[in-house]
Amino acid sequence: MGNPGRETFIAVQKNGDGDLTAFKTSTGRVLKYDEALQEVKAGAIAGVNVFKGRDGEMYIRGDADGDPSNNLDHLPRFE
Repeated sequence: MGNPGRETFIAVQKNGDGDLTAFKTSTGRVLKYDEALQEVKAGAIAGVNVFKGRDGEMYIRGDADGDPSNNLDHLPRFE
């Protein structure tokens, strides 16, 4: 599963409202949300995609695979 050479998100940071603010990748890099968004758009991160919200902003979400356990909100948190 997954493409060789593409990172995945393994952990997240959230703000007080529960919004995702940063991601840790499978290679240990830490990306702020806007940096992660650019990498997802470029196809560098596996298992996620970008969508446009009702507010017109772009957001990162996990690929729909029917497995809620790998939803971005369910990833472990990191400091």
